[in-house]
Amino acid sequence: MARIVQKYGGTSVGDVDRIKNVANRIKAFRDAGNELVVVVSARAGVTNELIARAKAVNPNPSEREMDQLLSIGEQETIALTAMALHGVGVPAVSYTGAQAGIFTDKVHTKAKIKTINAKPLEKDLKAGNVIIVAGFQGIDEAGQITTLGRGGSDLTAIALAAAIKADKCEIYTDVDGVYTADPRVVKDAKKLQEISYDEMLELASLGSKVMQTRSVEFAAKYGVVFEVRSSFNNNPGTIVKSEVAYMEKVVVRGVAVDKDQAKVVVSSIADKPGTAAKVFRALADANINVDMIVQNVGRGGVANLTFTVPQTETSKAQKALAAVLKEVGGEVTVDEKIAKLSVVGVGMRTHSGVAATLFDALAKASVNLELISTSEIKISVVIAKDKADEAARVAHAAFGLENL
Repeated sequence: MARIVQKYGGTSVGDVDRIKNVANRIKAFRDAGNELVVVVSARAGVTNELIARAKAVNPNPSEREMDQLLSIGEQETIALTAMALHGVGVPAVSYTGAQAGIFTDKVHTKAKIKTINAKPLEKDLKAGNVIIVAGFQGIDEAGQITTLGRGGSDLTAIALAAAIKADKCEIYTDVDGVYTADPRVVKDAKKLQEISYDEMLELASLGSKVMQTRSVEFAAKYGVVFEVRSSFNNNPGTIVKSEVAYMEKVVVRGVAVDKDQAKVVVSSIADKPGTAAKVFRALADANINVDMIVQNVGRGGVANLTFTVPQTETSKAQKALAAVLKEVGGEVTVDEKIAKLSVVGVGMRTHSGVAATLFDALAKASVNLELISTSEIKISVVIAKDKADEAARVAHAAFGLENL
């Protein structure tokens, strides 16, 4: 008998028929003698609908109330999934994040998990129940509902797998694994059998929608091996695990594109020690995630700072910067017509010429580079959004990823 944590995404539970399909899949695993904790997302489209309703009544709703509202989506799904299991003769009980003992910090809309009290889960597993847990949510020490940010159900599943020492963690979605690129954009993209935590983490942070970044970080920290697979077939998926030696033989393993980024330019600020610190402290205090950063060489006592943020946080970034710019001078401009293209692979550590290959391929396709950022296993460039899909295909071909 194995102890398994499964997570089903919004498309997997998108309507009644799909919820029944998930229930039958869960039943098959339980009939084989396994213990199951199942994490579910809100039905596809529900979260976006709730956000739209919130903004219809108030363009700037409070983050606490947004957490109250958005947690409803998963609570609907857990109840329906438990009912579907009862309908096929499987004892099941639904848990909200709070009932599952998921305790977080106090940051609404993107809380971090602090601890999990798994005792209630252990009790119900011992009683023979399948446990259905609402993903994406928890509770802070003051008893307030919190949510974990977009894709937070992945994090719920990984964290629960670590907490209950699961033998296996499976992330079910509408794709059957991790691909070398988005197969909707790059037609000859290939599914990877295995990928390292580091590579998956980079792809997740760089625009791949398969996994939430923080869930991969959590898995790496606690050594949770997991599999990304489809809920619509029984094909094997992609195993995400610790890096092994053979992975370095492939220089680039994937291409990712993020079209939900914005470029922020803080121009003509005072060119003196501490200015950049004040700018980024203001952004940090507002809990804004900053990615690529470039500071131009100062001239005439002033300099420019350029960085990228998620498009959803541009207005918040402008508001956070307004106060600090009164002190350091300068002005802010935002460009949302950009995309971030990245190539990722642990093999970059031991191979040279990756940047040259990428830049040459993009130049031949007349793709201009606005920003460049590198790490040990990735190269990212900011380009025009309308060139993003073409650039992804060009980069994929340049590294021969169709032959993996």
